[in-house]
Amino acid sequence: MGIARFIGPREATLLAVIGVAIVAFATLSPVYLSVNNLNAVIRNSTELLAIALGLTFVMAIGGIDVSIGVAMGIAAIAIGKLLMLGIPSLVAAAAGPVVGVTLGAVTGAVIVYGRIPAIVATIGLLGIFRMVVFALLGGSWLSGLPSGLSAIFTYKIGGLLPVSYIFILAAYLVAFAIFRLTPLGTHLLAIGNSEERARLSGIAINRVRMAAYLICGGLAGMAATFYIANYRNVETGVGTTLAMDAIAAVVLGGTSIMGGRASLLGTVLGVFLIRILQNGFTIVGLPSLWQPVVTGGVLILSLIAEQVVSGLRRRTRTAPSKRAAA
Repeated sequence: MGIARFIGPREATLLAVIGVAIVAFATLSPVYLSVNNLNAVIRNSTELLAIALGLTFVMAIGGIDVSIGVAMGIAAIAIGKLLMLGIPSLVAAAAGPVVGVTLGAVTGAVIVYGRIPAIVATIGLLGIFRMVVFALLGGSWLSGLPSGLSAIFTYKIGGLLPVSYIFILAAYLVAFAIFRLTPLGTHLLAIGNSEERARLSGIAINRVRMAAYLICGGLAGMAATFYIANYRNVETGVGTTLAMDAIAAVVLGGTSIMGGRASLLGTVLGVFLIRILQNGFTIVGLPSLWQPVVTGGVLILSLIAEQVVSGLRRRTRTAPSKRAAA
């Protein structure tokens, strides 16, 4: 009964699909289940997971942010440049969330107070953020970064658990607590269900919407820290595909793209499914060109399935009332 409160049909389905994918890839390649490869899957999931958790807040209100991956890139550049200046690793890492929250505030202000549709605003900001990345990098890579941050985040507690896993687990637990234990979580979903009803019930719509984008930006800044720790370089195309992967993971996890329904656990499972598929395809030799095609296909099928399930639910609800009227 207790587990059922957290694992719904969507989460159970994702767990089953993840299990099938792991078995399939392990059958095709014995390397897949090696400790090193499984660690690589989890390590490569950290920045995507942080961004996807943030997007869950935004999508819960019916919003979207296609610029968030490149915003992470700007935060990563800030961290990298501070490291190059000899700033202590943890101080430099703290710049990530600060830059992320700042960019989240810009995004939120444009959407909330500029009254511009989220998809239009964030497409515009995506172009602006890309130009900022190019200007900061001067068209070249930021490489050869000091290893201090990598050493901290890859340090294994007890020889088993990397510090980065502790940080991402903490981010999930905080996000979960906000959704389940604070009025903000209730208000996010209320706005996603019906902004007009939420306004009539006294919810401060603009504040809640701004909070969603600030949280999303902060988690993108956290993702930048993971990115630098994992790769120790930043290139001009940084974060370009992350937003699409994150949106796919959030939708796969059961968060409605129209708002009003969200699942943080589903988001986590969606992230791992995407990274498991991408890693497996690489190991079995599928060309990288086809991997985004597969991810996009999975997202489209998920959206179709969501529409079918929603239609069946509506029919189930209306059928008794029709019979009663007859």
